[in-house]
Amino acid sequence: MSAALPNMPPLAPLAMPRQVLLQAPIDRGVNEGPRSIPHPARWLTFGGSLMMTLAASHQMMLTLPLNESLTPIVNAQLWLWVVLFAFTFQWIALSATTAVTGLFAVLSRPARRRADPGAALRGKTALVMPIYNEDTDRLFATLAAMGEDLKREGLHRHFDIVVLSDSSTPAQCASERAAIARLRAYLSDTLPVWYRRRAKNTERKAGNIRDFVQRWGRHYDYMVVLDADSLMSGQVLGTLVREMEADPTVGIVQTLPRLCGGETLYARLQQFAGFAYGGVFAQGLCAWQGDDGNYWGHNAIIRVTAFAQAAGLPTLAGPAPFGGEIRSHDFVEAALIRRAGWTVRMLPDLNGTWEECPPTLWDAAVRDRRWAQGNVQHLAVLTAKGLRWPSRVHFLMGVMNYLASLLWLAMLLLGVAVTAQLAGPEGSVAEVWSGVDAQRMMAVVLFSAVLLLLPKWLGALLAVANRRQPAGTGRVRFCVSALLELVVTVLLTPILMIIHSRHLWEIARGKDSGWSTQRRQHTGPHWQRRLARYGALSLIGAALMPLLFWLSPSLMLWMLPIGLGLSLAVPITALVDSPAVGQWLKRHQYLIIPEESAQPDIMRRRETLLARIFER
Repeated sequence: MSAALPNMPPLAPLAMPRQVLLQAPIDRGVNEGPRSIPHPARWLTFGGSLMMTLAASHQMMLTLPLNESLTPIVNAQLWLWVVLFAFTFQWIALSATTAVTGLFAVLSRPARRRADPGAALRGKTALVMPIYNEDTDRLFATLAAMGEDLKREGLHRHFDIVVLSDSSTPAQCASERAAIARLRAYLSDTLPVWYRRRAKNTERKAGNIRDFVQRWGRHYDYMVVLDADSLMSGQVLGTLVREMEADPTVGIVQTLPRLCGGETLYARLQQFAGFAYGGVFAQGLCAWQGDDGNYWGHNAIIRVTAFAQAAGLPTLAGPAPFGGEIRSHDFVEAALIRRAGWTVRMLPDLNGTWEECPPTLWDAAVRDRRWAQGNVQHLAVLTAKGLRWPSRVHFLMGVMNYLASLLWLAMLLLGVAVTAQLAGPEGSVAEVWSGVDAQRMMAVVLFSAVLLLLPKWLGALLAVANRRQPAGTGRVRFCVSALLELVVTVLLTPILMIIHSRHLWEIARGKDSGWSTQRRQHTGPHWQRRLARYGALSLIGAALMPLLFWLSPSLMLWMLPIGLGLSLAVPITALVDSPAVGQWLKRHQYLIIPEESAQPDIMRRRETLLARIFER
């Protein structure tokens, strides 16, 4: 293969019509055949969470002095508080029952539908990398390592690398073209490398991929969609293609990418949590969704014909942020492909698929702002005709990822407001709240806390019982790491509650999230910026605790974790954003993941390539 290869292969157009949400497809496109519906997992997950929510809500109603001597306004506020409690408890319970379902799935070790691991590949697959003003050196070193790994597996002749650029500056585009030339020269005897830059970034990432499918889609049977921080081994890529070729009804197979490469304490906490607890939750999710799975936008393989036939995104009515182009396109594409009759599955136990975590809490918040807007948009897709009910559940779960914070904040503010009213002329707090069943209240709160922590406990117990700790760390360091992750998460939760609530407030006011490049590397502390971002939270927390003590000392004790987290927002975020703290813990073998104790070959090779070939 010559380095003078044209930018893209000859045109091979594939029609990709835009779907009509209020009209179900007449021809579903594929005959599914008999399906194995995971009824037990669904009953356990959704039935169990519903029963616990009804029981806990009933206990809360018995706990509060409803319909007694309170004023109608206060009584109405308490009823509203019970409703808010029911919604937030349902979200906690659903996470817990999903983890329990995952535990049963792990222990029963069900036979998964897998293709013959030695089967020869037949089709052609594009490794599609949409980019937008990314670090070109690291990006193309990653692609070079993946190409090498495919060659090592003897699979490289079945793959092409396709880089789809939406970058916006001449300097960035020049950097990409230079890196592409080096990548092509390096992989000249391995696999083709194609590069296309759009002059107009219509519909962002979704439009980028749509343009590729419409112009070159017939060249490929499958495409593996990558993010700029994605890394996948040749073995995993071969497994995904074999899954597609063994079952012609599959439209998407999603992997569970593991977080890695974190330097700051925040990133290391996230990747440790994903390793320690994420597996059991993902197994539960996989168990109940079955063939009605979801797509997360990257590290997944897609049948190109299914994508073109069913996943053409419509434009939502109305202005942004609720209308216009669909931001979180991946959930919608999975739902539309499933609506057309193709199955969408997940393989949560494949090793060799990775992504990186935002380095700081603020970087994660910026990303969450885009996701929150996209997930809120999904409410307009809920009424689409022909969707499977699990697809609608995926939409609602995406919204609840952010709405739960707002509901929790509303509960707290309402509780303080009621207490303040009861502290007025009508009587002291102690007199009015004497009708509260304190023992029952404590039981409900403790049960809620147990359910909230249950996914973490189950994941940690499985890791300890199965000796899944990274080499050299041992069970003691693993347990200390899990405890550290829990403590920091408790302190960060009130901060995230305010951040997510602010996201929803901005969306409700019609503020668009925009489209900025995701920062993937830590660039150093900025105290003035940190004070601007979190200083108000610290002031709120510092003022909240004396106010609560004045209203009711017992209420202050209940809300101590929240007040403490807010009061310490500035130093806590400085701590978790610190690479020095993260690296100190790494040197002492805390928050370690397997990729650090035994680095995979493909990761070592990427770093070597970055140093020798791609880094200028």
